[in-house]
Amino acid sequence: MVAVGIGLAASHASGLAIAPAWAGLTLIGAALLHAAVNVHNDYIDDLNGTDPNNRDRVFPFTGGSRMIQNGAMTRQETQRLAWVLYGITIVVGTSLLIRGGMPLLWLGLVGIILGWAYSAPPLALNRHGLGELTAALGFGMLMPVGADLVQRGMMHPLPAWAGLGFALIAANLLLINQFPDLRADRKAGKRHWVVRLGQARARYLYLAITAGAYLLPPALVATGRLPTATLLVWATLPLTLTAAALLWRHYKEPSRLRGALRTTVIATLAYGSLMILGLIVAG
Repeated sequence: MVAVGIGLAASHASGLAIAPAWAGLTLIGAALLHAAVNVHNDYIDDLNGTDPNNRDRVFPFTGGSRMIQNGAMTRQETQRLAWVLYGITIVVGTSLLIRGGMPLLWLGLVGIILGWAYSAPPLALNRHGLGELTAALGFGMLMPVGADLVQRGMMHPLPAWAGLGFALIAANLLLINQFPDLRADRKAGKRHWVVRLGQARARYLYLAITAGAYLLPPALVATGRLPTATLLVWATLPLTLTAAALLWRHYKEPSRLRGALRTTVIATLAYGSLMILGLIVAG
């Protein structure tokens, strides 16, 4: 919702009148794609043993939905549900081509391929240290640019600039979720950055991404790429620093990371929401 909202707010900031029906359809398509990716990831993580072997998960933030492990759905039913969700996403996306044309087709294809390849072999991007980049591209770039494209009818740089900081915050959300799951992920052969760096050094990566998320907006405002009102995102810095402090203190103790995980989720949603508000005010 926040990623699409950034794109719609970028259209508004450019002086466009938002078409509510198309905005709603865009939001439905994005939500369906996100759901498809999550369900598919649950299927793959059960297949490769990640979720069944995860004893350190912090529910509901990490370790999958547990739908398969708790017997609510079989592995095969989960796979079928993912296919159905992908199929409906394609139907909704195809209807949006009326407004977005070929550029939206390419954006949609990239989004579906990245979503599928995030966990599925042979690419399995999250096993090779590319999961954070995939999340950043999906939530910070493809969805905002696509939502703006449906409204505007052409590609424009504003939603991309507006989505950059949110892309980094989204990547950080994925990164911190990997701390409790370290042992299960390592056993399953996932080589994401917490596995590669180790928990202690991965904390510095969390701080580096945080710094980028908060330094980018002032730089983009200074160069005229974003309106000044988007600096509202700085109001979320205390939340992010609180999450960082909790991570710093409890990075080796999965059971005590709940506060850091919860605060990172809140900070992510608040950051994106204030970017939306800033763009609306600027319009």
